[in-house]
Amino acid sequence: MTASGTGRDLAQLPKAHLHLHFTGSMRPATLWELAAERGIRLPRSLTDDIALQVEPTHRGWFRFQRQYDTARAVVDSEQAMRRILREAVEDDAAEGSGRLELQVDPTSYAPFVGGLTPALEIVLDEAASAGREFGVSVGIVVAASRTRHPMDARTLARLAARHAGAVIGFGLSNDERRGLTEEFAPAFRIARDAGLASVPHGGELLGPDHVREVVDHLAPDRLGHGVRAAEDPALLERIVEAGIGLEVCPASNASLGVVGTAEQVPLRPLVEAGAQVALGADDPLLFSSRLLDQYGTARRMGFDDAELAELAASSIRISSAPDEIAERLLAGVRAWLAAPPPANEGHVGS
Repeated sequence: MTASGTGRDLAQLPKAHLHLHFTGSMRPATLWELAAERGIRLPRSLTDDIALQVEPTHRGWFRFQRQYDTARAVVDSEQAMRRILREAVEDDAAEGSGRLELQVDPTSYAPFVGGLTPALEIVLDEAASAGREFGVSVGIVVAASRTRHPMDARTLARLAARHAGAVIGFGLSNDERRGLTEEFAPAFRIARDAGLASVPHGGELLGPDHVREVVDHLAPDRLGHGVRAAEDPALLERIVEAGIGLEVCPASNASLGVVGTAEQVPLRPLVEAGAQVALGADDPLLFSSRLLDQYGTARRMGFDDAELAELAASSIRISSAPDEIAERLLAGVRAWLAAPPPANEGHVGS
């Protein structure tokens, strides 16, 4: 129902996926298999195939992070890293994603493969290989964590800069309530000087004031989430005028208690204000909802096929895809919308 629903097949709609984390992209079956091989006993919350649901509190984030860390513990070899990357690209291809910008912090995997540089190079090599195999253009975002010292972020920014090209952006993730945003500014300057896109998280757990801090200090090209900007019209207008894209992840926001349900994410107000939005899945392993599901959510919110096509086009425009790939994908969006709708379409939302 999510793929076709009452309109054109959303799996056939070309799109870009700009908010997906490496470990969080893992297939549940892959997690279970790798855990069994390693004798790791997983908590029921990682085996029951039910989306995580927590409150938007420090305790809720701790529960989320504990599950994420448990899943990450199975990624202890080059083979595991390559498998997760390849499967993420394969899954995106099946959902119509022609451009994937996958976020990874190599710090967690470095001890198992000889250091930060080998960890990143494994990711880059497999991204190129899987991209060719499945016909998906793949760019890598190197992300620092707010839970570690800002000097660690500078180390990662220099690593990302040395691999600029295959690495297309630099991010900042984890609990928005940790760390001082301005202390990460030097790392982002290193990345921007190398031509990398600035794509920090902001405006999910914390409100407009935090979004403003991220905009002021980190000069984002895109904001990971950014949905809380909808609460401040002046701030949202500033974001729109600056051309800052928003990576909106409805299922993630619902699971982390930012909104009651995915359909309550302020997608319509953001779009009507002129924001460029890319829907993303964030961590489908924990939230039990992939990219295609986010488009299905938008359809249930009343977005018709023309509006869904514009969301897909927006995701492509604010990506870092090479011009020829972006143009091909945008042509595919136009072709998708020009094709006759299913004969049984109810024209819901049109």
